[in-house]
Amino acid sequence: MARIKGGLNAKKKHNRVLKLAKGYRGARSKQYRVAKQSVMRALASSYAGRKEKKRQFRQLWIARINAAARLNGLSYSKMMHGLKVAGVDINRKMLAEMAVNDAEGFTTLAELAKKNIA
Repeated sequence: MARIKGGLNAKKKHNRVLKLAKGYRGARSKQYRVAKQSVMRALASSYAGRKEKKRQFRQLWIARINAAARLNGLSYSKMMHGLKVAGVDINRKMLAEMAVNDAEGFTTLAELAKKNIA
């Protein structure tokens, strides 16, 4: 039985990695061994970055809600507690959007929160 050589598969694998490394500087985009290391690191970093982005957005929303709540005489935690007690189920993203673009609506929610914690 004839032996099957693996050259074609190896070439495909190398080309796949080198394609991902396109645009990298120097040997990182030309040599398979170096490119493989760079691509593995880049993929790991991009995975971590997608998780980090979620944390950063939540942090931004909380900062915006806190700033707007303090303009209405509340802290962030008191505002969120008051809304929870009132049964208002609105997420932080929408609250932050209201804080920036709809001050009157946010003030209404702040008053509702104040009423429910007192």
